[in-house]
Amino acid sequence: MAMNLPLSRMSLQEKLVAMELLWADLSATPDQVESPAWHSEELQRRREQVQQGSAKLLNWDDAIAELKTERHEHQTP
Repeated sequence: MAMNLPLSRMSLQEKLVAMELLWADLSATPDQVESPAWHSEELQRRREQVQQGSAKLLNWDDAIAELKTERHEHQTP
C-alpha cells in the first residue's frame, strides 16, 4: 500500500504528533511487531555485560545528560 504524507508541508510539531500516533498504535499490539534478530543478540550481549560487571548502568536522567554532552562535544569544532 502506497502512502503519501505531505511531510514537506508539515511543521516539526505536526510530524512529532504523527510519529507519536504511529508509535501509540504500534505499541498497542506489540505481538504483531517482530523485532529483528540483532535486537535479541544485543540484549543478550548487554545481559552478559551486566552479569560480568562490565556494564555502565545509568538512571534515565543521567543517561540523557550524558547523551546531550556527547552530542555537544561532537558539534563543537
